Amino acid sequence: MSTISVFASGTGSNFEALADAGLPIAMVVCDHADAPVVAKAQARSIATFIIDYRDYPTKAAAETAILAALPASDLIVLAGYMRIIGPTLLAAYPGQIINLHPALLPSFPGRTGIADAYAYGVKVTGVTVHVVDAGIDSGRILAQAPVRILPGESLAHLEARIHAVEHQLLPHTVAAILKEELAL
Repeated sequence: MSTISVFASGTGSNFEALADAGLPIAMVVCDHADAPVVAKAQARSIATFIIDYRDYPTKAAAETAILAALPASDLIVLAGYMRIIGPTLLAAYPGQIINLHPALLPSFPGRTGIADAYAYGVKVTGVTVHVVDAGIDSGRILAQAPVRILPGESLAHLEARIHAVEHQLLPHTVAAILKEELAL
């Protein structure tokens, strides 16, 4: 594999971790025109594509527009992309889309993984990188890293520590995939 496209919706800290690791990012796709990740990608001279799903009659139509804009990428990396990938993208990139999730799957899937683990009272949570399938955070697990919840720790502090682990695990996993040391 040779290049990746990064899908992100927010600040872009995981995009920055990928870029700082020297990974070959062909494009950043974002679903919010004012998201900080857009400016961060542009500052690095990385192509960006902004998709407003409201401009399309269906998710399939929006995903078709994304496919038309994507450069030839071997891998799509969801790094804080807060949308469920639909059948159109899944069919175009079978087994070639990975996601970063802030919990140890299969526990605590969905958008609020950190808060859910914290509220449940687990002693250990963590970070997962997995292959995207038609379910929600249900694809094959590629890598995980545990994060112990410290006694008396606030949710905000835990979130910061989870993000620090994400910034290590995601670039390491993507690099291993690109070097074909980790099979998809």
